[in-house]
Amino acid sequence: MAETESTETSNVAIVSLYSNYLRNRLRAFYPFHPSNLLRFLSNLAAPFRSIHHRQCIPLPLPSNFRDSSMIIKESRVHGVLEDILEHVLLNLHSIEKNLQFWQSKSEKSDASKAYFMVFERGPSAFINETAKLLCGNAAQGSLVQNLCQTASVYIHERLTVLSSLRYALATFLAQFYVEVDKIGEELVKDPQHKLPSLLVRLNEMFSILESSIGHLHAAHQTDSSVDGSYSIPLLFKKLPEINQEDSQWTDCEIRDAINSIYQNLQKLDSYISVLVTNHRKPRKITQYWIGYTCGAIGLSACSIWLLRHSSLMGSSDLDNWVQKAKDSTVGFYKDHVEQPILSIKDDLFETFKKQSIMDPAELELTSDKLHRMLLAFSERAKGQKFPENASDQEMLEIVMSRYEKEIRHPIQNLIGGELAEALLIQIQKLKLDIETAMLELAPPPPPLLFSLLSLNKYPIMVTQDKKAEGRGRIARIQRRLVVIEVEKRIMQYQNFVEQGSEKDAQCMFGLVLYSLNSLYYSVKKHAEDSGEWHCLREDLIDLARPGLQTGYKLTVTSRMKRDYDCIVPMLRRR
Repeated sequence: MAETESTETSNVAIVSLYSNYLRNRLRAFYPFHPSNLLRFLSNLAAPFRSIHHRQCIPLPLPSNFRDSSMIIKESRVHGVLEDILEHVLLNLHSIEKNLQFWQSKSEKSDASKAYFMVFERGPSAFINETAKLLCGNAAQGSLVQNLCQTASVYIHERLTVLSSLRYALATFLAQFYVEVDKIGEELVKDPQHKLPSLLVRLNEMFSILESSIGHLHAAHQTDSSVDGSYSIPLLFKKLPEINQEDSQWTDCEIRDAINSIYQNLQKLDSYISVLVTNHRKPRKITQYWIGYTCGAIGLSACSIWLLRHSSLMGSSDLDNWVQKAKDSTVGFYKDHVEQPILSIKDDLFETFKKQSIMDPAELELTSDKLHRMLLAFSERAKGQKFPENASDQEMLEIVMSRYEKEIRHPIQNLIGGELAEALLIQIQKLKLDIETAMLELAPPPPPLLFSLLSLNKYPIMVTQDKKAEGRGRIARIQRRLVVIEVEKRIMQYQNFVEQGSEKDAQCMFGLVLYSLNSLYYSVKKHAEDSGEWHCLREDLIDLARPGLQTGYKLTVTSRMKRDYDCIVPMLRRR
């Protein structure tokens, strides 16, 4: 009888699943309805979130985890824990990037907030706000004041919702991480015995999370200030009715419990996705729609004008203009570029042909000048006094040694280093060699040409800076700022602990884990390339451990900012 009921329940669940899927697919044919669009996107995107795993900070499992990984994977514990960590961190990232935008807007002046409400929320908002200003019965100053007040409320509401979401998720992340850290050793040794208690604890944590953020649905579903507001109820699935006191669960019971956790993760993703969508920052095309519109209008007008004067409309104006532009360009090149260069070349080589012998006095002056330049450079480089009759060859070796070191970072050392002086000395040496050869041979092309050719052997590579994952100096600065953020949040966590604010401390520890995960993701490839990854990874794991002293963690962050090549900005690595 029980098996029949279970089979019927399973069939009903399957029918319900496919009916919901077909209903969502049909609703997709009406993309402009906000509720249909958001529900479809959330249901469609949630199942695929964990397909491509993003590298996350490691779980707080013991060091002998590698030896026991096969046992843990067979019991599906490791996969469940990693998926929970990944889903929470991804949702926190989505919340954080939108929250930072609204925080920056809240710090702007009232005029900037009013400008945002009118011009940076799209054409519909521009029309609505302009109509309110034109049709308002109050004084103009009062209308502007009302607009500023509306902007403050608009921004504050999004800050409140996103801050509540971040607080709840960060707290959940901290509780989850601490729980895994507590039973990590026992979980590796005896996964079958510790798994039931872990699943029960995870079920309790999902219930706490539901009570923390479930009210946001009711509070903001009917709020008119949220554009296209729509939300779904957050109802996490509880553990099946099984004997939770019995430490020896059957495989079927464990599978049902794990499936419940995955269903809860999917509901959490859908719920947060919809709320974040309702309170997200405007897209770039929405913020700068006026500029894009003007550009599109200008491009269209230009295209129409060109079309009217093209051969497609029976006009030869465009062909004539192109031909005239071509003739003018060719004529300008011949008159102002080619002919002057040929004239200079003829005059220059004619002069060299007439002067086949170099003046010895001029050669002596060039040699003395090179000796003085070598002497000054060597004394400054070595920090000691050189005799006046020091060998030019010895001092030239000092110059070349310093030149090889400076050329490794050409942009930096060309401005603030000794690269420019070393190049000038080489040019002077080249000039001396050429003048010496001119006493016996026909004169070669000017020394400046050889100097330019020698410089072309060392092209200056300009690295395009990207975000924290990039390779340039700006990327290093951003990675260092993430370390500073970790350091600040560790100190804030310690302050909450000393004040006895347990909830705030848990939230701050969760944000510490989020910042460490961002640093872990952005620095891993560069640390592997520089050979620092093993040590840096151990430092990141230490910073994430709940039981380590705050003083030790701050020492680790200070060392990271100072010693790791993949984090320290280039100008400081001297």
